[in-house]
Amino acid sequence: MSDVTETEVNATSDAAPAKKGLPKMVLIGGGAVVLLLVAGAGGWFLTQSGGDGAGHGSEIEVAAETAFYDLPDIMVNLNGGAGEFLRLRTALEVRDEAMIELIEPRMPRVLDAFQVYLRELRPSDLEGSAGLYRLKEELLRRVNLAVYPASVDNILFKEILVQ
Repeated sequence: MSDVTETEVNATSDAAPAKKGLPKMVLIGGGAVVLLLVAGAGGWFLTQSGGDGAGHGSEIEVAAETAFYDLPDIMVNLNGGAGEFLRLRTALEVRDEAMIELIEPRMPRVLDAFQVYLRELRPSDLEGSAGLYRLKEELLRRVNLAVYPASVDNILFKEILVQ
């Protein structure tokens, strides 16, 4: 019949799966190596962010230079008719002490801008955190207009009382 023996058939059938398994192992191994390289590069980039030499120490220095200026207490009637009023204690956050010297002579303008705006508010305008955020943003906009060319970085609420 055939000149091929049973051992030769077994040898060829064992070799065929070995050839199929080898490329799969190479692909899986190569994929694992590529994955490790990508993860390593990503980790290196995350640890090296801000590679210009300015680490967290420079951020602390900037925060240390910040100065605060307390505004006088403001008490205004709200636009609602029922004898409701707003009492507000605030502070201005500026970059440095020199900015305060520029702001102090313009303080009557700041207080006037605040008074005019606050008298038009209704108690419903101040409800919730969104209302206070809008109040803070509007006061910051008005104070920066009043003290120009100086600038204020932030308005800090010390006390807010709506009655």
